[in-house]
Amino acid sequence: MNYQDIIYEVKDRAAYITINRPEKYNAFRGITCDELIHAFQRAGWDKEIGVIVFSGAGTKAFCTGGDQSAHDGQYDGRGTIGLPVEELHTVIRDVPKPVIARVQGFAIGGGNVLAVLCDLTIAGESAQFGQVGPKMGSVDPGFGTAYLTHVVGEKKAREIWYLCRRYSAQEALAMGLVNKVVPDDQLDAEVAAWCAEIVERSPTAIAIAKRSFVANTEHIRGIGSLGLQALKLYYDTDESREGVNALQEKRKPDFRKYVK
Repeated sequence: MNYQDIIYEVKDRAAYITINRPEKYNAFRGITCDELIHAFQRAGWDKEIGVIVFSGAGTKAFCTGGDQSAHDGQYDGRGTIGLPVEELHTVIRDVPKPVIARVQGFAIGGGNVLAVLCDLTIAGESAQFGQVGPKMGSVDPGFGTAYLTHVVGEKKAREIWYLCRRYSAQEALAMGLVNKVVPDDQLDAEVAAWCAEIVERSPTAIAIAKRSFVANTEHIRGIGSLGLQALKLYYDTDESREGVNALQEKRKPDFRKYVK
């Protein structure tokens, strides 16, 4: 596959998968998801690769979720909600290699969910995390909510989703959302150091460990499938569309007028 939206590189037995849409704050569209899925499968089953690094191009964002400018209130018609996000989430969990999220700048919305799903997260001091779904007429009713509780605890997960606040790298570290925070100019070196340690470990032992971790929360995949089916119905409502319309019109959304 010739990649259009991502960059795929291999360095020292580590595969680096980078969303290359900095002008869109690395928001993903259908093509982006397709290419990410292909790249993760490519790296995940390459016996020469010991670890995968997932990042966003530029300094402003890791990923900011679905690209709202790539559709007119809808995505491109594939997957349950118009994007193959279920497949993307699944491949990150299913590849038998640790996936490290390298976060600089914004990890917001669907981008925060992707960072949560990665095995490890290393952040630069500029990183900001958070969800925006209820502000935008959306939600992630699967890994983004149910799995998040396993990472940060249920009280904090509810706060993240209900209030839609942004959290600094240090705040994310304190809640267990990231593993390490370093100055931005040391981020690449820190990620490389973690990769170097991982590739020295037994790949089979790591694969078994990852399978065990995933198995413990595998029921969430079913919750997510059911939830996304409901989300599709929600996206067809005026209440949900109000979020996108307000963003495009640069105004504050008024969801309450649609509550009967």
